[in-house]
Amino acid sequence: MTQRSRKALGIVLILGSIVAWLSIFTSVYLALPPGLPIWILMPYFIVAGMGWLFPAMWIIRWMAKPDA
Repeated sequence: MTQRSRKALGIVLILGSIVAWLSIFTSVYLALPPGLPIWILMPYFIVAGMGWLFPAMWIIRWMAKPDA
């Protein structure tokens, strides 16, 4: 697979993983009981907001590999 085709596929994978991540964490948030204190919600939002970076970093590393 060439670097150009990896980049094209990588863009689709990153966008798909972000949409999946948002769907999962939105569903979890909506299932939480209403009226939770902010000190409980803040760690949830930090994890939910930054968690998509780890799969994206792996995909970007894979996309940037030079051709053989």
